[in-house]
Parts: sequence; structure tokens; C-alpha cells
Amino acid sequence: MYAESSKFKGTGTALVTPFKRDGTVDEEALRRLVDFQEENGVDMLLPCGSTGEAACLSREEHLNVIKIVIDQAKKAKVVAGAGSNCTREAIDLSMEAADMGADAILSICPYYNKPTQHGIYLHYMSIAEMAGIPVIVYNVPSRTGINIDSRTQIELAKIPGICGIKEACGNMEQVKSTLAGRPEGFNVLSGNDDMTFDMMRAGAEGVFSVASNCMPKQVSEMVRACRDGRFAEAEKMNDALMPMFKGLFCESNPIPIKYVMSHMGFGLNNPRLPLTPLSDKGMAVVDPLIDAYGL
Repeated sequence: MYAESSKFKGTGTALVTPFKRDGTVDEEALRRLVDFQEENGVDMLLPCGSTGEAACLSREEHLNVIKIVIDQAKKAKVVAGAGSNCTREAIDLSMEAADMGADAILSICPYYNKPTQHGIYLHYMSIAEMAGIPVIVYNVPSRTGINIDSRTQIELAKIPGICGIKEACGNMEQVKSTLAGRPEGFNVLSGNDDMTFDMMRAGAEGVFSVASNCMPKQVSEMVRACRDGRFAEAEKMNDALMPMFKGLFCESNPIPIKYVMSHMGFGLNNPRLPLTPLSDKGMAVVDPLIDAYGL
């Protein structure tokens, strides 16, 4: 574990990747988005995650997006998405992110291959040995088809270089088991906006949020209240934000959030295929939220 794991707490935004009309990365919009996040209290920036459409970025684009975010960020820690279902590829991406100056990397559980728990352990151990910067594990079984169980998480937490986990399993019993058995210095961060409050009340340290793309101030204030132990106040904030937390998943992420961000002037409503723009049915869910929250 890294002693500097204390840096990776609070609110992290899983950044969208804005595109221009011709489909290329909109660097100007991305830089403005980084500024918007920092101006509104976000602690960490996560480029090239699921929300950033990393799966549809070329390697050159992937590294360039990370480079832009690192260059533009003044205060927030940059946690670069650098995962792959190929261990060698994940190591290479991690080392390149480290060379560019990322503060940490987020590495998704290997998808499609369906490794055993032991294989998952060896995958992350190999990355941690080579990355040269803190590694945050990402467990999102709804996307990968594989759950990193709490016993494996606790074993991963003992590996030097692994400082935390973005946990999006959706199972509070698993979360509580990891929280109870983790060693000191291993941070648990929510990967589901609608579970952040419950996880932090149970002892988690923060969130990597989708909703904070469009509502960074509100999400940051709720997370800060949780960190300060003001849970009654935080619960009211969570309840107020829940319609947006739910609405942003009316279709596959990041389709709804890209629609919202285009409304706010951060890129266009043009996710890359195979993702498609928000449907009329989705707009019927999201448009009232845009109005209700004054976005």
C-alpha cells in the first residue's frame, strides 16, 4: 500500500470525453470541463474510464486525453484510466500514464476473459509491481462479467502499490465485508452514485461519480458532509440528488450524461458507435431533470 493513499479520497469525476462534430476529441471542451470540475470542489479527475468511452478511443487518443487532463489540472489529482483485459497491455498503459505525470491509475477488472479470483490477483499484482504509481482497482461486474469478491479485494489491499478500489458491485454486504477486513490505508470508493451515501455511511472514503460531470458542486458537498460525519445533512442532499443519479442510467452510461453535458456546452451529443445518442424515450426522462436542476 502507498502511504499517499490519503490523496485519493472525496469526490472524483469520471470525466466524459467531449467530441467535435467530426468525431475527434474536443480538446478545448475537455480543458473547460477540467476547469469546471476544479472550480466546483472536485478532488480527483478520472479520464478514460467507462464514462470517458475509453473502449472507443484509439491508443493515441487515450494517451492524449490523459495528457490534456494532467496538463490542465491545477489542484485535483488525476487518476488515469489504464486498464485492459490483457495484463501486458494494462502494464504498458499504466507505465505510460505514470511517465506523463498521472497521480494514480484506475485499472478495471479483466473483462471477457473470465479469469479466476487467483488470476485477478496475479493480474493486479503484476500491474502494481510495474506501474510505479498508486493503483486503484475497479470492480464493476455489471460490465465485466466478473466480480472481485471481498476476500480477493482484501488480499489485493495487501499488495504494495495498490491503494484502493472503485467498488461498483452494487452489493452492500460485499462492501461491508471489504470495509471490515481491509488493512489501514486501503480506500474504498463508490462506483455507483446512488450508493455513495450508504457506502460512506458504512465507512467508504468517497466516490468516482458520473453525476459530478454536470453537478460537481452538489456531489462534492454531499461527499464532504459524509466525510465530516454530517450524515443527516448528507442524507438530505443525497435524497435531493437521487432523481439525477437514477436518471443518468435510463440508458447505458455515458449516453445520458453526454446528452446533459452537450446541453451545458461541453461537447456534442455524439457518443461513438456502438453507443448512440440518447433516444426520445431517454430525453423524456432526462429533459425534466435538466430543468429541475437548472442545468
